Amino acid sequence: MDELLTNINGQSKGPLSRLIRFCLENRLVVGLFVVLIVGAGLYVAPFDWDIWGMPRDPVPVDAIPDIGENQQIVFTEWMGRSPQDVEDQITYPLTVSLLGIPGVKTVRSYSFFGFSSVYIIFDEGIDFYWSRSRVLEKLNSLPAGTVPEGVKPTLGPDATALGQIFWYTLEGRDPDGNPASGWDLDELRAVQDWYVRYSLLSAEGVSEVASVGGFVREYQIDVDPDAMRAHNVALGDIFKAVKASNIDVGARTIEINKVEYVIRGLGFFKATSDIEMTVVKVNDNVPIYIKDLAKVSYGPALRRGALDKGGAEAVGGVVVVRYGYNPLEAIKNVKDKIEEISTGLPKKTLEDGTVSQVTIIPFYDRTGLIYETLGTLSTALSEEILVTIIVVLVLVIHLRSSALISGLLPLAVLMCFVAMKAGRVDANVVALSGVAIAIGTMVDMGIVICENILKRLDEAGPDDNALDIVYSATTEVGGAVLTAVATTVVSFLPVFTMTGPEGKLFKPLAFTKTFALVSSIIVALTILPPAAHILFTKKVTLKRAKRYVLGAILIVAAVVAAKQLNWWIGVLIGAIGFYHLLRDRVPKKAQGLLPLLANILA
Repeated sequence: MDELLTNINGQSKGPLSRLIRFCLENRLVVGLFVVLIVGAGLYVAPFDWDIWGMPRDPVPVDAIPDIGENQQIVFTEWMGRSPQDVEDQITYPLTVSLLGIPGVKTVRSYSFFGFSSVYIIFDEGIDFYWSRSRVLEKLNSLPAGTVPEGVKPTLGPDATALGQIFWYTLEGRDPDGNPASGWDLDELRAVQDWYVRYSLLSAEGVSEVASVGGFVREYQIDVDPDAMRAHNVALGDIFKAVKASNIDVGARTIEINKVEYVIRGLGFFKATSDIEMTVVKVNDNVPIYIKDLAKVSYGPALRRGALDKGGAEAVGGVVVVRYGYNPLEAIKNVKDKIEEISTGLPKKTLEDGTVSQVTIIPFYDRTGLIYETLGTLSTALSEEILVTIIVVLVLVIHLRSSALISGLLPLAVLMCFVAMKAGRVDANVVALSGVAIAIGTMVDMGIVICENILKRLDEAGPDDNALDIVYSATTEVGGAVLTAVATTVVSFLPVFTMTGPEGKLFKPLAFTKTFALVSSIIVALTILPPAAHILFTKKVTLKRAKRYVLGAILIVAAVVAAKQLNWWIGVLIGAIGFYHLLRDRVPKKAQGLLPLLANILA
């Protein structure tokens, strides 16, 4: 590694040394690079920041990593059939056909009363949407007779098992937001199925909105076997009659007074009376109607589950996020859509005069868990950076170098966020933990380089070129720092070879820690030396009037910081302000102790 920096004669000619020299001689380029890092880092940072209306495209955020497999679901409905019939005529033929798809790891199937579910699990390296395309291609090319006539297999939503991000119920509420009755379960289910569901489906990032609970209203024909026997009518005759009657039919056109009219018959059912007047059969020129054979009424469809809230049945839905989309952003889009449609939900006036309006009430919202996770990690990162700054201040006893080393951490963290966005690594509790773990190692490189620069500046003569000193001090330890980071990165290679759920769980941590370490070495070798040259070699002198103005500004800032942030931050800023105001009144013998006192106070 040292060959990257020096040749036999000790002259630095390696690529790394040339990079360091370039950064020292082109500080404007380095400054623009820093601005670019800060802007890009704030643009993609996973935290829910609102920075002066700045447009943001954050890293996808979730509470926990998705360790599920690449799974596609094929659902087939065959009403009224037994599980054995479904297994023999749907599940088994589909399973055999889907096994031939490239990249399939295994196929699992389940047969139930009236429907079949086939789960196709693909290899880990197969792209999610590529696998969906192959499944659709296979379903559309099934040979005739593979499944019974009229049965159509459908592909499930493009989501994973962890995609349920938002659950809600529909409830009647008065204008003050208090619960109000007056709504039946079938009415709420109709609002959910025909209004709320379609509105939420239009939100960006939503793959599916499934309805849960309540009753689906339907026309029900309860036949009388005795009446059917008396009129010599079979059950199939009723099926055919009802099916043939519930349809609009088109005819040709007729021209009257040079105007062409389209002739068509309107036959869709509008009420139960339309079904009752359907002719099933004619016996001896006497029509037999449905009302003569059965009772027609509204009723609930057969259901296999219910939604319970507080011990009472409720109607609601679940929102599923699309695969690869930011769950936090999807929930925000859903909430915006709910706010948009809330005023248009139906309302009714109850007998006591209370106006009850259907209201969407969430009862599971993953943003709470996501914000708690991000808040915990944000606090941990802030506290770790603060503790690291304190340790650096105590050990280095040099305020400017401490500030420089401390500035390395947030800059490297922002660069790590950019790498996460580019590498498609989602932010979750495991991934962000890698950044937190790497902070202790990240600061070491800045300490080593700053200490060596300070040591070489103290040993240098008054006529020595400060830029050459900073350059030689950086190249002297640059190889060792790079070797140390490379050793740490190489130690994570076994983690990158993990597959399956273990790989999906631990790879994000290895990626983020590697990103953080590489970011810190880039900052330490390209940004820190020019900044050290400016801070350590330029002596800033202020005239008395400017010092007084600066001191007054710092005291005002201290009051604001004490009220808005924390009292000790205000004390620190105020102490620095009083130092600038009172420095001329301090004896010259004591002025040498002021920098030490400032470090101790900091």
